[in-house]
Amino acid sequence: MSLRRHRIPDDVLERLAAGAGGAQAAAWLAAIERSRNLLLIRGLLDHRPGKAAERAYDLLARLHRQAPAAVDAVIRYPSVGVWAKRTLRALIEGTATGWEPAQLGGVAAAAAVRAGLPCSAEAPAPGGSLLLPSVGLIELGAEPDALVRLEIGGDGVIQVSGAGRELRHHSGEARPGWSPLEHLTSPATGLDLVVDDVDPYRWGEGDVRKDRLSADELGVWRERFEESQSILRAHHWTLAAETRELISVLTPVEAPPHGGNSASAGDRPGTIALSTPVDGRWLAVTFAHEVQHAKLNAVLAVTELTLPDDRRYYAPWREDPRPLPGLLHGAYAFLGVAGFWRRQREADGDLRAHGEFARWRGSALEATETLLSSGRLTTEGRAFVTAARRTLSAWSAEPVPPAALEQARWEHAEHRAAFEAKHPHVTAAAGRSPTKPARP
Repeated sequence: MSLRRHRIPDDVLERLAAGAGGAQAAAWLAAIERSRNLLLIRGLLDHRPGKAAERAYDLLARLHRQAPAAVDAVIRYPSVGVWAKRTLRALIEGTATGWEPAQLGGVAAAAAVRAGLPCSAEAPAPGGSLLLPSVGLIELGAEPDALVRLEIGGDGVIQVSGAGRELRHHSGEARPGWSPLEHLTSPATGLDLVVDDVDPYRWGEGDVRKDRLSADELGVWRERFEESQSILRAHHWTLAAETRELISVLTPVEAPPHGGNSASAGDRPGTIALSTPVDGRWLAVTFAHEVQHAKLNAVLAVTELTLPDDRRYYAPWREDPRPLPGLLHGAYAFLGVAGFWRRQREADGDLRAHGEFARWRGSALEATETLLSSGRLTTEGRAFVTAARRTLSAWSAEPVPPAALEQARWEHAEHRAAFEAKHPHVTAAAGRSPTKPARP
């Protein structure tokens, strides 16, 4: 398993900055994420992780020689990166338990299952739960005194010996003691996403769902996922290709009182956390929004775009002032959202689609102006934001039905007025408020 230094080619970075990219650019970014996780895993070996972790790494390397794609998929799995980073920090600080680095055995076992390769492995089961990242969770019923032995068959059968029990499961069949992860798969776009509602590293505390999705809830997710993929296939094939390269996991979180909720996190590249999708179109635009965050997170892993700055700025999509990196993320995300509605309005033809396009092209353009006037962008950052602004400026010249345009202007002015009333000290840094039109 080899590492290499990553640099995004200038032409690829320029396409990404302009809001495009496609499968080729996304593949560059996905390689960055894979190398980052592999670097963390390799780093464990430099800090005396224990014999179990060393054996697991040797097994993972052997499996990689036989089935590199399957092993890379597990190495890139978002929760594996979170576990590896936390474990490496604990090893450096001298606070790691013997079980934390030994979880590399669960990673290797998961890779064997996905590759369909027979092997023997050992992994911890803290609290009686043995995790195979991206595959599922085994419940032993009691915490074992030692590492659990696993025999992975090439036919997908998993045999487990630990806590005084002998268990035999097939990786694709749910049964007592075995909770395989569900997938949402679309032949239309080639997208295959894991619905991860069991991994303890899947998301932070707070609004993450503590329980698994019920069969009925999962049915709703499948239905709306299929609707979203029909929309992507028909009108947003570049977005579909980028999503296929960059996103591998959907993690359920609690729904807000109204509407839906979605989020991404820089330490979990490849994950979109979201509540039960409102409908197919909502999920499609959520992909547009969160894939932009995923692209920018990967760019920021190898390219500095902002300089240190302790100021806070107005963002036309938030109620709270944002730091400069947060404003950059939002501007780039809503560049993607505006691009989605720009294409979708041709298919839908309703005023809402036109209004969403008008609202978010204007908001993202305003944010790029704030970013460029901040004086706290690197040379690469100025080039990146300038390219995004160029795209948004061109879109601003495109006609929108007057009623939709007036509604978008009113919504923006209402948002700005409410923000300035709550945060008057931020107004000067953000620029002068636009004239508030009468409500349409």
